[in-house]
This record gives sequence, structure tokens and C-alpha cells, in this order.
Amino acid sequence: MDHAIASPPLPTLLKQGFALLNAGQPQQAARLCQQIMSMNPRLPQAHFLVGLVALEMRDRATAVQAFGSVTTLQPSHAAAWAHLAKLFMEEGQVNRADAALKQAEAHKSSDPLVQDLLGAVYSRMGDHGLARQQFEQAVAGAPDNIQYRLNLASNRVYHGELTQATADYQQVLAKVPGHAQAHWALASAHKAQDDTHIAQMRELLAQPQLPERAQAFLHYAIGKESEDLEDWSSAIEAFMAGAKARRNTVAFDEAAEIAMVEFLTEHCTAEWLADGPGSEHRAPIFVLGQPRTGTTLIERIISSHTDVTSAGELQQFGLSLRRLSRHQDPKRFSAALFNAALPLDYRQVGNMYMEATRRMQGDTSRFVDKLPVNYLLIPFILKALPKAKIVHLTRNPMDACFASFKQLFADAYLHSYDQAEMARHHARYRRLMAHYHREFPGRIFDISYEATAQDLEPNARALLDYLELPWQAQCLQFHQQSSTVATASAAQVREPVHTRSIGRWKKYQQQLQPMLQTLSSENIEV
Repeated sequence: MDHAIASPPLPTLLKQGFALLNAGQPQQAARLCQQIMSMNPRLPQAHFLVGLVALEMRDRATAVQAFGSVTTLQPSHAAAWAHLAKLFMEEGQVNRADAALKQAEAHKSSDPLVQDLLGAVYSRMGDHGLARQQFEQAVAGAPDNIQYRLNLASNRVYHGELTQATADYQQVLAKVPGHAQAHWALASAHKAQDDTHIAQMRELLAQPQLPERAQAFLHYAIGKESEDLEDWSSAIEAFMAGAKARRNTVAFDEAAEIAMVEFLTEHCTAEWLADGPGSEHRAPIFVLGQPRTGTTLIERIISSHTDVTSAGELQQFGLSLRRLSRHQDPKRFSAALFNAALPLDYRQVGNMYMEATRRMQGDTSRFVDKLPVNYLLIPFILKALPKAKIVHLTRNPMDACFASFKQLFADAYLHSYDQAEMARHHARYRRLMAHYHREFPGRIFDISYEATAQDLEPNARALLDYLELPWQAQCLQFHQQSSTVATASAAQVREPVHTRSIGRWKKYQQQLQPMLQTLSSENIEV
């Protein structure tokens, strides 16, 4: 008589599934999930494991479905709600992210995973104060977890706590010497004094089969430290290698960007702007433009004024357009989003933005929102908040393009990893700003990075005059501020104004010919 071999009990199988996932074997874990689900399809932890496996395999749709099943079977499962909040936020489904976040917060958890996930969601929403609380709790609960410590360290950089952040990164590297992202973050947070760290990173790059994501981190870090040491040839070689590796891992949709700019140019006109009232709030000051063009410098000058709070790089205006239009395209900005946004009630948009940013506004009468890419949203800002002020940074085109090209961004500015793509993007941006100036004369204040860096006081005075703020001499001492800086410039703004980055691209003129020639073909003088 044959005896069928009994399957191990469910708890044992679940334990094996989590162990396989933690051992870096998601395919085997996925097969085990199928077995578990066939035995009991209503087990919350089984669906949770399916979600984690799907995340590891970059199958976001399955992950959302699985974590959703967990919350149906066990509504108090804070970790599943937190995963959903992060996934929805990353997909641009802000209304659903809001709802999931509310549930995750309602079912308070001392699980460090939940705290870290919530910290990531708050960071993405631009609320670095709440993110900090969550990251600190996560690290306190799991001090040996590398990712939690990295997230806390990044938050420390945003708050200007560079010494502590550097110590965090060094602590991570002591445990995992090959952690490419930690090497890059360490290079970004401090100025290199010698080439010791560069030599360590070159050894790591010599390893066979190093993933391109890791290669990008290490090359950009070597480029940054080589510039610190004024080793210009090593710097450009590293930046170019880093950009190539990064470009291979991202998908920049240039056709979609062209369509988006054409849509804005066709539909966002003076006639459209005049149709319908906006919100009466006059508190916001939007500082915008291309990244790495001095937006942080200008924001620091303005927010040194006693009547102004630095609110950081806020996502909230774009999120308000999404919330009210119920637009769900994962692309952050697109012609489809703007088409959905055109008929909105803009008084409602302005009021929603003001409510969503309340925690970040401080107790002053004015606040600065410094998200560079808000330049795309200028017509919508003007319509929603007609009393808001808009400050636009200008910079030499080659310096602006090269400053982006040599920066590794988190998940934005995908055009910046190829010289010609970067230059064509810059040309589109300039044409769009010219359109806005024609359609909305006098509504946008242009300020030159070069002029401000070379002669601070008269430019700072003109800026405050435009903002209708009384002059305060402390605005010239902006580098003594202690507030948060949530940008790639976070480590640089703790020093007085300088001119050393003006014309920096000329050191690399030979290697930057594709960028230079593309700008020239677009009739842009450099």
C-alpha cells in the first residue's frame, strides 16, 4: 500500500519561503508560494510573502494585488498598508497612497520595516520632519539593518547634519565594504582630502559582473572626489562612465517629453489663464528652473528673511493636480496629466496645495517651495495662486547641462545621462520658458546664478524687492542657516557664496563636444 508523503505544515513552509527570499532566491520562494496558496488561499502571511517576492522580482502589479489581499484578510496589517502606500506613491496614485498611509498610521506598529516604509513615503511627499521620526524609530528597532541606516543618513544630509551622516555611511561600509550606494553617499557628504577612498572604489569596480547600478554609484562617487582633488581628467572619465552605466538602467521617453512641452505651449496661454479665479493665498514663493542651477542658493537667501520659512522641495502642487484630476499615469508629468488638469477648479487646486503644505509652511507669513521641475507647472501655479511669486533661475547653458550630467539623481531627470539628450532637453526647457514669458509678462522673476554669485547684495536686494519683502542684511549670511535642504546641493549650501563652478564645463570642453554641438544646433549660445 502506497503512502503519500505529507507536505510540511503551513508555518514551516512559510518560514522556508521567507528564508529563500532573504537568501536572494525569489524564484524558489515564488514556487513555494504557489504550494502554500493551494493549501490555504486565505492566509494573510502567505499573500504578504507573495507581495515581497513580487517586489524583489519588480512585478509591481502583483505586489499591489498581494498586499491588497493581505489588508482584506487582515485589515490591521500595518506592513501591508505601508507597502501599498509606498507603491501607490511611486505610481503617482496619490489618493490611494493617502488612504493606505492613513490606515498604516491607524494601525500603529513598532515593526522597523513599517517605520522605514512610512519614512520613505513621507520623504516622497516632502515631509522630511515626519520622515525623520520614522527613520529614527526604524534604526532604533533594528540598528544592524543597512537600508534603514542609509535612509536615516540621507535624512541627516537633508537636515545639514553632515558629520553624523558621514559617520552613518562609514558604519555601513564597515559592515558591507562593497556597498556601492554607501560609497556614493559618503563621497557626496564630505570633501575628499586624498585619493584613499577613490582607490577603494576602483578595486570594487574591478570586480567581474558588477551590476550597472553599482557601477554608476561608484563612478559618480569617483568623479565627485576627483573634482574635490582637482584631478579633472579622472573626474570627467568617471562622470562619463557613470552616466553610461546609469543610462543603461533607465528608460527616458523623449517623445513623451516633446509631446508634453508641445501641449503646454499650445494650451497654456494668457487666454486660458484669465478664465476663472484662483485662491487668494499670497504666502507661497516658488523657486524653480533646471536642477543644479542655483535654486538652493536663492532659496537660502530668501528663507534667511524673518518673514519666510524654507519648506523644501515640495511635491504637493503636482500632487494636488493629480488628486483633483484623479489622474493615475505613473509618469510624474505628462501631456495626459496636464490635459486632465486643464478644466479643474483652480481655486480648489490652490486651497488644496495650501492645506497639503500646512505642516511645512512654518509660522511665518511666507514660505519657499523650491522644486526645480515646478517650472513645468508655472501656468497652473499662476492660475491656482495668482498672488504667489515665481522666481526662475537662469544659468549658462553648458554649465547648467554639465551640472546635471555629473549628478546621479534618485529617480528624476532621466534625460541627464546622455550628453545630446541633456542638451535637447535644455533647448525644450528654454523654449517653454520663453513661451511663458510671452504669455505671462511680468509674472516670472528671472535671476542669474552667475550675477548673484559674483555680486550678491544688489541681486539679493532686487530679489527681495520683487518678493515685496523689506531688506534684511542677514539674507547675505544664508550659509549660517540650519534648516533642511532636501536636494543634491545639501552638502554644499553650508558655505558662503562662491564662483568656482562658473565655467567649470570648460575644463572638460574636449569631452563635452556632443553636448556643445547639440546646443549649438539648437541655436543656443554658450
